[in-house]
Amino acid sequence: MITTGLDQLLEDLSPLEGKRAALVANQTSVTSSLTYSWDALKQSGIELKRLFSPEHGLFSTEQDQVAVTLQPETGCETVSLYGSDASSLKPDAELLNDIDILIFDIQDVGTRYYTYVNTLALIMEVLDGTATQLLVLDRPNPLGGISVEGPMPDPAYRSFVGILPVPVRHGMTAGELAHLYQDYRKIDLDLTVITMQGWKRDMLFRDTGLFWVPPSPNMPTPETALVYPGMCLFEGLNCSEGRGTTTPFELAGAPFIDPLELARHPGLRQLEGVIFRPTWFKPSFHKYSNEICGGVCLHVSDHQRFDAFAAGIALTSALHELYPEKLRFLDDIYEFNSTYPAFDLLCGSGTLRTLINAATPLSDLRSSWLHDLASFMPQKETFHLY
Repeated sequence: MITTGLDQLLEDLSPLEGKRAALVANQTSVTSSLTYSWDALKQSGIELKRLFSPEHGLFSTEQDQVAVTLQPETGCETVSLYGSDASSLKPDAELLNDIDILIFDIQDVGTRYYTYVNTLALIMEVLDGTATQLLVLDRPNPLGGISVEGPMPDPAYRSFVGILPVPVRHGMTAGELAHLYQDYRKIDLDLTVITMQGWKRDMLFRDTGLFWVPPSPNMPTPETALVYPGMCLFEGLNCSEGRGTTTPFELAGAPFIDPLELARHPGLRQLEGVIFRPTWFKPSFHKYSNEICGGVCLHVSDHQRFDAFAAGIALTSALHELYPEKLRFLDDIYEFNSTYPAFDLLCGSGTLRTLINAATPLSDLRSSWLHDLASFMPQKETFHLY
């Protein structure tokens, strides 16, 4: 079993000696024996001045895009970094005036638009030019540290699901991303990453020996994380991404979809490492609550050949071809952004939506982001800690 940055810190607390500390965490911030970090630090004699929680709340009690208002008692002041407007996504500067060191310890899922690493990036911007240190306690990327998928984001499409200059599946840890973002933005910051021991880049989460604690309400298993880089795109469509079921993101569908017709689509048969099982499901909440949806369930048969982002694009393209009058790209406010459709924010630009609307073949859709990946890989390797 690997040793996380948190467990490494608890073995040697010297980075916190004589310092007023605050912590950015949620329920995934646990020791190898599942003690919450704030409790473990207190038991070790560290009194936290403040605790910051990300989207979904400290114990992931809130669904997506829901302001966090009430949180359980922790023994110290707890502040949400996800409220009712974009300004809530960063800690107020005055809440850091009495802090010497800010600790970040949250399990990421390896996808650019999962908001916890975006919270980390925003925190770094707030700390730019201040005397407050940032200590990142590293944890595994559950998708491993080798494969990358999808396009790079256009800076013009910056949003809370697209702050970091990385592909959709980035193959980096939170600590590595912190170093990358500091270099990218030239942030004046005293940054330290406490690395893991024993983690290797070819490890998926099941290989680590660690317990999986769901980082958010709709990320129940590591297998959910594996399909998330592509299936989260359905948040930008008038199709269910399986929220309100027991297998979110592994399901996709809508009442207007014929499951057999979708599963037989030639575009889906071009994909390796995955089987699309035709099915019906009824979400208990979120899109199409209590309505029967036709769709598909994704079964990953070979994670090394499976490209989740390509699968999400292939499904979207197939649905556009099969149901051009019914499929719709949503243009509501998404993560405090009303400038661009959610699908574009997730992809990082409007390019893929435009190509899908133009009935571009799947092979050309997939080729559209290969240059981005080729240019990112050598850059990525300069920030590897493992």
